Amino acid sequence: MGLASLALLNACGSNIQQGVVTLNSRYHDEQPALSGDGRWLAFVSNRNGNSQISLYDLQQQRFLKLPGLNRKEAIAESPSLSRTGRYIAYISSEQGRPEIAIYDRATQRSEIISQRYRSWMRNPHISPSGRYIVFETARRGQWDIEVLDLGPNIELDISDGSPVNP
Repeated sequence: MGLASLALLNACGSNIQQGVVTLNSRYHDEQPALSGDGRWLAFVSNRNGNSQISLYDLQQQRFLKLPGLNRKEAIAESPSLSRTGRYIAYISSEQGRPEIAIYDRATQRSEIISQRYRSWMRNPHISPSGRYIVFETARRGQWDIEVLDLGPNIELDISDGSPVNP
């Protein structure tokens, strides 16, 4: 097993069988993120000719399409998944300017959520519920950590779908 290879192991330590579309390939795959429930794996890959975020279902052993997330004119990187993988927080760079975006798999829409930041940002991580995103920013001339609250109106990502009071 090479350094760039990703081996999937179950709790017993044995390899998980690969489906028709295998997770590991000859393509460059990096920056993996696992959902809180352990079902979804997001990562950056160049499988379609350009760097984009891919989502793999570890239970069904297949890739999911992410309409509205990857665009040819933007680079998507540093994915982070909420509890059940409903939300994907990531860095989207258009014309060299990084922005933090959130993709909602339920609505199949991406939204830039860092419009008020004028500095460099990196390494976004979303909370299990999808309400908070923590990231690094250089707006004070050094790398600092910031927390972004998406507000009480966001539909929280909870495992059974029941309402939750934040």
